[in-house]
Amino acid sequence: MPERINDFQGQSFQKLRRACLRRGALFKDPLFPATNQSLFYKREPPLGLTWKRPREICKDPRLFVDGISTRDLHQGSLGNCWMVAAISCLASEPSLWKKVIPDHVDQEWNPKRLDLYAGIFHFRFWRLGRWMDVVVDDRLPVSRDGVLLFCRSATPREFWSALLEKAYAKLNGCYEALEGGNTAEALIDFTGGVSEPFSLDREALSLNSDQRRSFFQTLAKVHERKSLITCSIRPAEGETVESVLECGLVRGHAYGITAVKKVRLGERLLKTGGTSRLFMVRMRNPWGTTDWTGAWSQGSEQWQQLSRAEREKMGLIVRDVGEFWMDFEDFCHHFTDVVVCRLVDRTLLWPSSHWIEERCYGEWALAPTTPGPPPSTVFQSNCTMTLGKNNIKPGGTKQQGNRKEARLRESQQERGKRGRCDPDRKKATTEDDEGEVNGVWEAQMDKRSRCGGCINHRDTFLHNPQFMFEVRGKEEEVLICLQQEDRRIRRKNGGGENLPIGFEVLKVEVNRCSRVQCVVEQAASSVYMDSRSVTLRATLAPGRYVVLPTTFLPGTTGRFLLRLLSHSNVKLRELTEDLPSPSVFHCFLPQPTSVTTVHLRRASGLSPPKQTVPDVYAVVRCENDTIRTRVFKEEGNPEFNFRIIFYRRYPDTHISVELWSRGLLWDSLLGEARLQTAESERSRSHVIDLRGGQSRSGFRGCIYVETSSSVCLTDL
Repeated sequence: MPERINDFQGQSFQKLRRACLRRGALFKDPLFPATNQSLFYKREPPLGLTWKRPREICKDPRLFVDGISTRDLHQGSLGNCWMVAAISCLASEPSLWKKVIPDHVDQEWNPKRLDLYAGIFHFRFWRLGRWMDVVVDDRLPVSRDGVLLFCRSATPREFWSALLEKAYAKLNGCYEALEGGNTAEALIDFTGGVSEPFSLDREALSLNSDQRRSFFQTLAKVHERKSLITCSIRPAEGETVESVLECGLVRGHAYGITAVKKVRLGERLLKTGGTSRLFMVRMRNPWGTTDWTGAWSQGSEQWQQLSRAEREKMGLIVRDVGEFWMDFEDFCHHFTDVVVCRLVDRTLLWPSSHWIEERCYGEWALAPTTPGPPPSTVFQSNCTMTLGKNNIKPGGTKQQGNRKEARLRESQQERGKRGRCDPDRKKATTEDDEGEVNGVWEAQMDKRSRCGGCINHRDTFLHNPQFMFEVRGKEEEVLICLQQEDRRIRRKNGGGENLPIGFEVLKVEVNRCSRVQCVVEQAASSVYMDSRSVTLRATLAPGRYVVLPTTFLPGTTGRFLLRLLSHSNVKLRELTEDLPSPSVFHCFLPQPTSVTTVHLRRASGLSPPKQTVPDVYAVVRCENDTIRTRVFKEEGNPEFNFRIIFYRRYPDTHISVELWSRGLLWDSLLGEARLQTAESERSRSHVIDLRGGQSRSGFRGCIYVETSSSVCLTDL
């Protein structure tokens, strides 16, 4: 189903175009006028600057000349290489740029029907889950030399790149707002994809060929699936952005990766090359220059050993100005950061190996001021937290475009010391930039609020929005992306700084359907960054999980979009209620008086000597609720690691745990254990012998269980 298109600032391209044609006048955009306010908000415009329409710049303007390609892009005088690098990636894939430049044929100049030209264009960008249609007129800033001041094409009469940049500047407030940015964010804006950053360990990649080959295969796979890839060299402390290395590469500059290729060398080249295979990447500099001077650079001895026919046969061709090839080992030696933008659009024929997306909108908000239940005091939980396996090394590196971005990085590096929230940290009491947080705020926190800060703030962390998903059957690789609303447009008014954001993934009870009240097991954790988006990739075991998107400090408000990508259509939904909603049948029963969690850890001794190890599963029963685990194949000592929560009306009744062996025709009971819990007790461990079933057959099995109970239904 086609996604809905939203008119930016209420401007409809078709209505405005028809109105201009009816009046016989060229469009002048009142919301983005040809004045200094559309250019800069701090610095003065250059002397002699004027605004001109394309026909005033050249005689025969075109939107496209010989189609669209990466050679159509030259950065100009604005420090927005991050955006130009993203557009460069866009230009290489027709299915993507046709979304951003809709009706490209109809928008083209028609020299035979000048009466149909209205001086109006429109472009589309993806913002917080919605495609925005941005309308602009064709007046462009020109220097005193008569050259376009900002982004331009190598062909003087081609204007798609300049008009696209103008529309993006309008979306962000003005041209100067594009100074310093993040390539990952631009790729999201142009594709609606999910950007995943990789922070490279150059030393490990240089020394370990297996690790290097594995990373090369990762890039080759994502490139084959039409993902967009950019890279950069992060300046070290004391180094300046856009300073040039001896090899010609530029620090803090965003490059595009346009090809990833493994080639075999012929016998003649084997004698001189010393290796049978080459791992190569093709790069593009958005400045349109090839500055790389190392191996396989333009005019190097490596190229001189290959004829043109050999190059074409091996696929080592250069298509556009600014492109160059590098050996992947050299790439790993110099570059520090890679951003992969994964595309998530799906059609009926989309391969199952691609990502399937679920998304939910949310908001970090203060407690409502309308009359309602009395504010709750901050609850103090008895629960302890255990850290689960977290095999994630999320990239936290921002792409950089100029010195302003470097200053952002300095503030981020200060925060970097606290970038990943530490559950054992003391609460932070520092005020944020807007003065919304102070040291006593947490103590006065209303439990109805939804802005509790990161997990450092133990008393308020669970006040954040909560979203649940379930992994079924087997291990699942998921990609979780948190995006906050864009604030760049506020730069003109002195704001525009992103909130430091991140999220935690908690493993919860398999039957939970209400908000988490106690942190028990942390399955994964993102970094915290003042970036528009934060992404985490994780491989999760079967079970239910809850994601808590948070700001770093409590009390900070804002809107966000949470995106969950998987290969098996994992569903995502928000948890809004503190207690599960009763069914119609339960309305006729007494209300629950206590809550108990059961953590079935493992069982042992289920296989008699010299007998086949059974396929085992467990069934836990409490009052009218029955929960069953998955089947553990041929496990005499199964590790269940299985949590259940029960809201109990009759806390004096026992909880039974049955172990069953799955058979071809019917299942057989291996044994049963009964748990008796107090109405209120902290975590308590049980080791219980199995009774009944096959436990009478000469072997003794047992189970290992932990239980917690409380008479306060919102304690667990």
